Amino acid sequence: MPDRDPESVSAADIHARIDTSKPHSARFWNYFVGGKDYYEVDRELGDQIKAIFPGLVDVARTSRHFLGRAVRHLAGEQGVRQFLDIGTGLPTGDNTHEVAQRVAPDTRIVYVDNDPLVLAHARALLTSTPEGRTAYVDADMYDPDTILEAASATLDLSRPVALMILNTLGHVADYDVARSMITRLMAGLPSGSHLTICDGTATSDGMIAASEAYNKSDAVPYYVRSVQDITGFFDGLDLVAPGVVPVTDWRPDPTTPRPTTPVDAYGGVGRKP
Repeated sequence: MPDRDPESVSAADIHARIDTSKPHSARFWNYFVGGKDYYEVDRELGDQIKAIFPGLVDVARTSRHFLGRAVRHLAGEQGVRQFLDIGTGLPTGDNTHEVAQRVAPDTRIVYVDNDPLVLAHARALLTSTPEGRTAYVDADMYDPDTILEAASATLDLSRPVALMILNTLGHVADYDVARSMITRLMAGLPSGSHLTICDGTATSDGMIAASEAYNKSDAVPYYVRSVQDITGFFDGLDLVAPGVVPVTDWRPDPTTPRPTTPVDAYGGVGRKP
């Protein structure tokens, strides 16, 4: 079984698995969303990509805003009290559990990642209201059965769960493999569960060029897909209005500033019948 508690893994063991000599996707993204958990090699790559395509900063930040709106919708309007967040990334402001527990303090959240850097920071994700609970699972997203088994220690999988996979599926090179992972995960969740996805999309020459430049670095590659491909992840689910749209257009909050140019990231929420 994977480690469920970061406290059970020694700091020396975690740091032995972290390579600071090459760029890292979570640190790179942390730099773009305004975090502080990155190294010079990540900043250098980030600045290189920004010079090619400044719009990637908007992708990172608006995707984060999308997460907040989706979680508020699920915990508020849909009454979901359990979240399974795969591809957690580094903690920033308004993580899934913070947003959900502001709406419903009794919400339970399980974060999943297999990155030693994220594990090293996971304690920041394990704060919770007294009424709710948060947990962290150190597991590979290519192993849905292990994820579901580990998550069941915290979540009641006979009741609806909101599965969150944000800016993560682009790391899966094979589209059919990515779809299979989602199918297997959703098969383990009951009717009334939801799937939330957003990812960068090949909707502009700039975004495609940024992806190609990023993939030439030593970081784990990230492949931008078509909007049709992103929509295909929701096959068999009932899409929540307004469907799969640019993340800025998914139930926008009028108080949140919008970029002046289109954003190359699409997202949506689907409900399991």
